[in-house]
Order: sequence, then structure tokens, then C-alpha cells
Amino acid sequence: MTTTGDLALGARLDRLPLGPFHRRLVLALAGMILFEWVETYSFAFVAPVLRSQWGLSLSGIAVIVGISQLGAFTGGIAGGYLADRIGRRRTMLAFVTVYCSATALCIAVQNPLQLMVARFAAHLGAQGMAVVAIVVLTEFVPAAARGRLQTYKVAVGSLGIPIAAWAGYFLVPHWTWGWRLVFGLGLFGVVFAWLIRRWVPESPRWLASRGRTEQAEAVVREIERQCGVTSPESEVRIDGTGVGQGAGVGHGTGVGHGTDTGHGTNAGHSAEVTVRTPPRARIRHLLAGADRRTFLIVSTMWVTGLLTYSAYNTWTPTLLSENGLVLEDTLFLSAVLATAAPVGALFAVPVIDRWDRRTAQLVLGLLTAVTLVLFGLVRSQAAIIVLGCVASLLFQMAVPFLQVYSAEVFPTRIRALGSGTANALSRIFNFAAPTLVAALFAGLGYTAVFVFLAALSLVGGCVAVAFGPRTTGMSLEDATTPAHQSVTEKEKSSS
Repeated sequence: MTTTGDLALGARLDRLPLGPFHRRLVLALAGMILFEWVETYSFAFVAPVLRSQWGLSLSGIAVIVGISQLGAFTGGIAGGYLADRIGRRRTMLAFVTVYCSATALCIAVQNPLQLMVARFAAHLGAQGMAVVAIVVLTEFVPAAARGRLQTYKVAVGSLGIPIAAWAGYFLVPHWTWGWRLVFGLGLFGVVFAWLIRRWVPESPRWLASRGRTEQAEAVVREIERQCGVTSPESEVRIDGTGVGQGAGVGHGTGVGHGTDTGHGTNAGHSAEVTVRTPPRARIRHLLAGADRRTFLIVSTMWVTGLLTYSAYNTWTPTLLSENGLVLEDTLFLSAVLATAAPVGALFAVPVIDRWDRRTAQLVLGLLTAVTLVLFGLVRSQAAIIVLGCVASLLFQMAVPFLQVYSAEVFPTRIRALGSGTANALSRIFNFAAPTLVAALFAGLGYTAVFVFLAALSLVGGCVAVAFGPRTTGMSLEDATTPAHQSVTEKEKSSS
């Protein structure tokens, strides 16, 4: 349920001009995501040489990729659950620690079994951190710029793909231990883990949802101070009480759950205001009631979108190699294709807060499908580069739309769990996807793989347009009200 205090908090955060706080927030989160993506995509560019050194078969590569996705599935659900239970900031820091430790293990592995364990842990930490980062940025950023700043985060983060690709191209073919250096690049994420600890406070929306109104008030006022905004004393406070002119607002953080302490209220508000703490988020809350429909929509978008995106990025180097290209040419082509990814995210910047997120997903899915089919049909190196770059651009342009939309449609009490679990489901489907891709390639050939991916790329946009609510430019509180959901359904039935 959205309270008067929640609306007041959301209004204060949404009206802020972008300032130093928002820039530091994006820098810390984007930098961490960058090295998370370096680690996540590095395996695609070392897999061909590991096949040679360790005698791995295609099915062996598929098992390692699948185990990694199982780790991401676990991290996505655990990250979302803990972020709604113990807080966004503490959860991010815990998963960042797991990620950095596991990345160090990836450098030292000696056999495929050890690599499976290390990759499982690395993906668990990386995904747990990533799903919470999406929610944190969504909850802090003004509605008018929410998509744009999420896109900047994706653009910086997606630099990890070409970094991993070019590192694979320059390091893997020339030294037998070059693949260890590629894995080691992920350790630079420690720097941004420290920045998260220093620059990212707890989400005031989460604090308010847990009844910790004084702490939420303190965080919001500090953000306002950094943005050069002074909150009028006559404004409604986070706890829903009016604040008289000239009255002080308490900044203490030791407020217990349940009631307002009365700090800063005028004499006209003598009654105690009760703040009810909502029940702990549980998976069952996503499968019943008003949130079930939202969860099914977002899960479908994540499963089909990420399966297509991940399969394309993970399997393209190996499939090109199996299709007759030598290792060095395969790594070069993959690096060129990966370089297009950050540019694609930047293409979303001028439109993401203007275009309806649902329609954008459908249009981008259609363009991606056409491109993938053509990519699977051509054989010349020039055509592969051109179509591959277009596919990478479209994939990365769609990512911020999906990320911000999946966090916008859930209420604060289950926002991290809902978006994180939907994201995690896409990972568990990816657990089976490598085997499916290998079977398609073995049974139907190279082109069939890309036709299959093209069909998948259309599903998410179709579901969003047919069933999803509108969120573009709306406050989080308004976008998640039952009244708004009802209006959206009436608009669709009348059309």
C-alpha cells in the first residue's frame, strides 16, 4: 500500500535536479557493473583455447556455461530477497565481496571442475550485486531521468564486453596462461566496491517502507543538500505528518519501527502517527494477488530477452570457430562485435525517457530478429562484422529499457525480490540453453541457431505491449498503484 509519506518522499526525490550525488551514484554502480561484465563475458573468449588445453568438448563447454548460469540464478533470487529484507546497501556490499573473492579463484583453477566451482561463485556474486544495483538506481533517480541514468550505467558497464573481447584477442593466443589474465581483469572491480561503500547510502524508499522514517528523512535531506535544494519546512514529511514553519526536522537514525517520534512536528499535530511495517517479502507474494500478473510479465521479458542476448554473446565465438574460422580470426571478429555494445546503449539515451518502454521493447525485438536471421545466413567476414555490430547495438539498446522497466512495475516492498527473481529465472533457463544451442547446432546447423534466437527476441516486446502497464515518466509510487494498473487494463481493452 502506498502511504502519504511514501508519496511525499517520492515527490521530493523526483523533483531534484541531477547533481553530484547522482553522478557519484552512477559512477560507483556503473564501474562495478563494468568489471562484473568483464568477468561474466570473459569465458566466451577463453572457451576456444580451454577446449584445446584441457580437451573439452562442446558439451563440456556447455556444462561450464550452464553451471555459471545456475550461480547467477541463485545470486539473483538471494540478492533480491536480501535487499528487500536487510537493505539494498548491505546486500550489494555482501555480494560484491563474494564476486571479488570468486574472481581471484578463477585465476588459479587447474581443471574444469575447479573452474565450474569458481564460475558458479563468481556469477552468484556478480548477479546478486547487479540486480540490487538496478533497484538502487531506480529508487534514487528522479522519474524524468530514471531511464537515462540507467542507460549511462549500462553503457559504462557494457564496456566490459569489448574489454573482455580485446583482452581475449591480444592475450589468449599468445600465452598458454593468457586466459588467466583475462579472468584477472575482473579484480579491478575492488576499486568500485570501495566507492559503493563510500558513496551509496541506504535507499530512503526502502527505509521508509520498513518504518525507519527518521533515517529515510536524514538520507533524503543529505541528497537534497548535495543537489543544492532546500526542502520547505511546511512540506509533508516522509512519515506523512505536516511540518510547521520554522520547526526542526530530526536527523536521528535510532528510530524504532512503528511510530513517529514527533520531532519537527508543530503543535497542530498532537496525535501520534503509526507507520505499519509491511510483512517480509516472500516468493509466494509474487505468485498470488495483484503482483502475480506483474511478475509473470517481467519474468517472460527477462527469460526471452536474456536468453537471446546471452546465447548470442556466449556462443558466437565458438560457433564461428566450428563453422571454419581459425581461432585468431574468431577472436578478432568477436572483439569487433563486442565493441559495438557500448555504442548501442548510448543510442538509447535520447529516447528512453520519451518512448513508451513497452513499445520500444517490441520495436527493438523486431529489428533484432531480422538482424539475427540475416547473421545466420551470411558467411563472408565483412557481412558478419556489419550484421554482428548491428545485432550488438540493438541488444545493448534494449538492455536499459528492460532493466528500468522491471524495477518500475513492482512496489517498494518487493521491488528487489520481484525484479531479481524474474532476472534469476532467465538464468535458470540459460542453464539448459547451452545444451539446447549445442543440440540445435549439431542437428540443424549454424543457421538454425540464429533463427531460434530471432524468434525468442520477439516474445518480450509482444508480452509487454499486450499486458504490461505504462511507467515512462511516472513516479514509482504512481506506477505501482492498483488504480494505475486498472486504468492501463481498461485502455487496452477499449483499444
